[in-house]
Amino acid sequence: MSERKVLTKYYPPDFDPSKITRARRPRGTTPPGPKVQTVRLMAPFSMKCTACGEYIYKGRKFNARKETTDEKYYSISIFRFYIRCTRCSGEITFKTDPKNMDYTCERGAKRNFEIWRQGGEGEAKETDEERLDRLEREEGEKNAMEELEAKVHSAKEDMAVADALDEVRTRNARNERWAGAKEVGDVVEEQIDEERRRLEREDEELARRAFMTETGEKVRRIGEGDGDGGDGAEGGVAKTAGELMPPPPVPTFKRAVKKKKDLGAALGIKKKPALV
Repeated sequence: MSERKVLTKYYPPDFDPSKITRARRPRGTTPPGPKVQTVRLMAPFSMKCTACGEYIYKGRKFNARKETTDEKYYSISIFRFYIRCTRCSGEITFKTDPKNMDYTCERGAKRNFEIWRQGGEGEAKETDEERLDRLEREEGEKNAMEELEAKVHSAKEDMAVADALDEVRTRNARNERWAGAKEVGDVVEEQIDEERRRLEREDEELARRAFMTETGEKVRRIGEGDGDGGDGAEGGVAKTAGELMPPPPVPTFKRAVKKKKDLGAALGIKKKPALV
């Protein structure tokens, strides 16, 4: 292996430096053809290789060639990327899509189905007539929904009115029952008072008859006589009874000491008398 840093280099015998052409272009100009550069990127979508059937998931990193195309969308440049399949090394090409803010697979692979992109693709492919029909259909559905909402709202209002009416009827019926019960209670209370007054009159009549003799005279109590002897005798008896009755004992809270029983005599034990 030859050295990299040498002073002299080998030139073959048939080397002719005049045959070497050096193209010079004006400063600030780019070379003809598309501009290509190597970049590191991740797969923008999941795809399947059409050559070997290998699945490449979204986000897998590749060393790709980036090419600037002549196509533009409102002065936005469109770029094309070249990658190779990880299994068969087949070339896969896709480019940017600024209109739909996405990427478009060109060749070498087929993009996997994505449910969230189905509506967007259908809208992009529809014609003006289909779009008008769709808008009319959506407007009809919107009107139908508004009518349904109005019906539901009116039904809720009717139900609220019916509930309020039932509540008013229930309250009125309850008030009527209370009024009737109050009247009945007043009548019953009046009957009870009348019965109590009748019983009191009967009791008074029985007591009056009990203290009357057969001739209709009222029985007098002791001490109501008009003679003085009776009063003196009654006073004397009361005085004698007051003198003979002893006064009630004064209550005391002192603890009474119980006398112990002599159990020794029951057992035949005799105690000696104390000497002192």
